[in-house]
Amino acid sequence: MIGYSSKYRSTQAEIMDDFNLQGKEMEILLSDLRKVNKWLGGFKITVNGIQQLLEGIPTNKAITIVDLGCGDGAQLRECALWAKEKKRNISFIGIDANKHILEIAAQRSSQFSNIRYEQLDVFSDIKKLPPSDIVLSTLFLHHFSGEQIVALMNTITKIAKLGIVINDLHRSRWAFQLFKLFSNVILKTKIARHDGLVSVARAFKRNELLQLSQHINGAHKIKWKWAFRYQWIIKTI
Repeated sequence: MIGYSSKYRSTQAEIMDDFNLQGKEMEILLSDLRKVNKWLGGFKITVNGIQQLLEGIPTNKAITIVDLGCGDGAQLRECALWAKEKKRNISFIGIDANKHILEIAAQRSSQFSNIRYEQLDVFSDIKKLPPSDIVLSTLFLHHFSGEQIVALMNTITKIAKLGIVINDLHRSRWAFQLFKLFSNVILKTKIARHDGLVSVARAFKRNELLQLSQHINGAHKIKWKWAFRYQWIIKTI
């Protein structure tokens, strides 16, 4: 039974947190997640955040963007298409701890010469994180405790030259109930249906993000976005 609380973030684990998850079901799961992100406008929130951080930066300037917990690379491919349309010189690096997911990501991104992937657990090997101008975190931070988030973000603010774009979920009873209805009709895998509900239960209220931001270096801008998302931009310069 997946519980929901308006007062507290859930600590229940997601099945996808298992770094050894692999096989055909995982491939279908990743497709389910991509479908949800696309239909609910999640990709656009991150792209918009990148645009804001790149305001005033010449289009021909070489930029490196690192995506934490990149999954199958769907977000990076959307960003790469945007960069091509805007004629921006951007290289993308996807980071994930699950080597099996990265194999799928590389296959699905084979037509993008400016995307590459690295296996890395940022909580144990943060010093190995590649130098970057912008770091992305899409549906990644809700997997961790507040203390872990503060420690990770304060490390990354020293690495990301321009800033960080966070795109994560709003913990809402409406979102929780709507996802129950939506997922049973649209999603193919039990894992996606399970993890989606856990994700909403682990997500954030605005005041929780504001409290976290008080302990993280940089200039912060937090905005609510449809559907039940927060866009959190941290400028490091």
